[in-house]
Order: sequence, then structure tokens, then C-alpha cells
Amino acid sequence: MLLIDCPFCGTRPETEFRCGGEAHIARPADPSALDDGAWAEHLFVRSNPRGLHAERWVHAHGCGRWFNAVRDTFTDRFVETYKAGEQPSHPIDDARA
Repeated sequence: MLLIDCPFCGTRPETEFRCGGEAHIARPADPSALDDGAWAEHLFVRSNPRGLHAERWVHAHGCGRWFNAVRDTFTDRFVETYKAGEQPSHPIDDARA
């Protein structure tokens, strides 16, 4: 079983968590200025790197709080977890972080 370190509750089994997608996505300053194609790209197009990647996670069956994690998409190993609003201490492959 994969164990994930919740920054609020400590280490728990993976079945308590849900992934919320890529972390550190900047919202458009003026969403109404985007055409449909640009808005669709913002909502749905995400990087899918092989290697370290920043993701958002929620401790759904625990404290219910959101946090970020740096996960290796090749090995599925969690390198680091940190509270939302903080930055990772590990460099990641994703240029958006």
C-alpha cells in the first residue's frame, strides 16, 4: 500500500486521498477576455511529465484539507508534501511551478 504524508495529519494510506490535478496553475487575470479556445486550454490542457510533478491532493477521508505534493510520475513515489500556498523545496520538471 502506498502511504501519503498529509502535512496536517501525518502519514496515512493512499485510500484516504484524492488527486486534484496539477498544482500551481495561475488563473487568468481577466477570464472574460479569453475566447472559448483559450479558456478550454486553460481548463483542460495540463503537462504530463515523466518525472517530478507538482500536484494538488485532498485528504478526503481524513481532515478534508487540500495540500500539494511533489510526486515522481515514473515511480509513483511521493518526494514531498507541503501546505497549499507554499512552494516545494525540490526542483520539479514542470515549468508552471
